[in-house]
Amino acid sequence: MNLSGVAAALLSTLPELAEKMALRIRAEVDAYQDEALIPLESLRRSCAANANLILSHLLNGGAPDASSAHDTGRVRAEQGVPLADTLHAYRIGSELLWTEILAEARSRPEVTDGLLVAQSAEFWALSGLYAEAVAVSYRETAAELTSRGQARRSALVEALFTGTITGGTLWEAARELGLPEQGPYAIAVAEAAAPGEEPLAGVETALRRAELPSAWRLLPDQQLALIALPGAAAETACLRVLRRSRARVGFSPCFDSLRDAPQALRFARLALSRLPGAGPGVARFDDNPLAMVVAAAPAEAAHLVEVTLRPVLDLPAAERSRLLRTLEHWFASGGSAGEAARSLFVHPNTVRYRLRRVEELTGRLLSDPRAAADIGAALLAVGGPGGFDGRPRGS
Repeated sequence: MNLSGVAAALLSTLPELAEKMALRIRAEVDAYQDEALIPLESLRRSCAANANLILSHLLNGGAPDASSAHDTGRVRAEQGVPLADTLHAYRIGSELLWTEILAEARSRPEVTDGLLVAQSAEFWALSGLYAEAVAVSYRETAAELTSRGQARRSALVEALFTGTITGGTLWEAARELGLPEQGPYAIAVAEAAAPGEEPLAGVETALRRAELPSAWRLLPDQQLALIALPGAAAETACLRVLRRSRARVGFSPCFDSLRDAPQALRFARLALSRLPGAGPGVARFDDNPLAMVVAAAPAEAAHLVEVTLRPVLDLPAAERSRLLRTLEHWFASGGSAGEAARSLFVHPNTVRYRLRRVEELTGRLLSDPRAAADIGAALLAVGGPGGFDGRPRGS
């Protein structure tokens, strides 16, 4: 003997049973109370399908069919219902269904207590099996949705960086990426030591804690971040987070419209290319915009060096190095021979002599602002990454 009669009787009232289950779940699980998230009709259908699974098995036997349980898990993941709430709702539905089975069984003299005890084990085993199917389907769907969402976010960020999103779709992209529709924004580019490495791992979380929304793109050799900078102190907070990462980072000027992201990305990469040495650091484009302009036009910069500093570069190595370093320190000190002498640990007259030597070789007077600008730009071009970069060093 089994519970087939009980199951058949309850199957005949399945719509009413599903309604009761749906209302109980909605009353006891907060996430299910939002009609916009889970319409009551959708919940009724799910309850009916899952009750039908168990009752049909009790009626006909055979191998368990978990298809409806899989559907429940998939739909709840797509609706964004937390898994814990989904399983809680499933347990409530199972408990109510067992209560209804007991009530129907008591009206049937042929159903003994021993039979109920035996069948209860089968019922709860089925319930556990189907609950596991719900969880498995939910996790698979959630993983797929996460992967799909990450791929779409990555594609949107790439489109912003390349300028393929324009016009009215910019604000839609910003909203989907969790960015404000208007800047200021900035772009950070970090150098990766190996393909696929995240040099700024953990920075997105740190920026979020600082209330700085960001969107990310990982390339084989670089990690890119588009960062919103709301508020006067936002840029300072952002740079503080980036410096703590111990990565090599280039940082663009701030910009107000997402349509300017491609240009800002270029500026950030130029800043990274001018970061001296091989250790960590953050190079801001705005810290030395002339150096960035020189770096952006290598062919033109090479010609400037040729027509401006070639006589100096043709000197023997020792004299060439002395003159170039003296120029470097003189520019860094704002044109003060005394300050340059102190940083070079030489007498001011030595600095003045070397500067006159440069003027004689180049035919350009450093007292002429235009000539000084030409020589300063050429000096930046001679340096480049790892060379003379405009920062004082020893003589």
